Amino acid sequence: MKKRVILVTDGDLYAKKAVEHVARKIGGRCISQSWGNPTAISGKALASLIMQTPHDPVLVMFDDCGFRGEGPGEKAMRDVCSHPNIDVIGAIAVASKTKCCEWTKVHFSIDRYGVLTEVGIDKSGLPDLEVGRINGDTVYVLDELNVPVVIGIGDIGKMSGFDAIEKGAPITTRAVQLILERSGYHAKLEGTTKNEY
Repeated sequence: MKKRVILVTDGDLYAKKAVEHVARKIGGRCISQSWGNPTAISGKALASLIMQTPHDPVLVMFDDCGFRGEGPGEKAMRDVCSHPNIDVIGAIAVASKTKCCEWTKVHFSIDRYGVLTEVGIDKSGLPDLEVGRINGDTVYVLDELNVPVVIGIGDIGKMSGFDAIEKGAPITTRAVQLILERSGYHAKLEGTTKNEY
């Protein structure tokens, strides 16, 4: 049976806490060893950890720390996506203010108020100008990976406090829920409904 995986293109401490929190809410698992700025663990090692967990879905973080082109996070992402027993059901593309800005196409974005939009999102979670794309530092390879759902959001666990862990990381939670719904995976979030954002 394939493991269902959601890619998250951020790996700092705020992202780690938020992604771990969301994973618990949906009854899944966050591969906590994937956090780091930049990603320090190999894609092969991540794939092994993914296959070992009894939980599903699995949330995995990747971070390039502004590395130009394909950095360590994106290399690990590519390796995870190529594993025959891993089914990548979606990706959360996180905006950044990196100097060598990369971009990727997104199916839609979620702003810091929880509103879905066709335009990209900036780091603070506010709508950008360009339709269907987001700027970030670990998004270079997403267009090549044929991920079925790519959602753009602001800086995970931050967004001027709108995605704070103390508030339950509501924007990250909604992004994960939408990926699960669109993949046909109906997970019940603990103590929440679709309108609680």
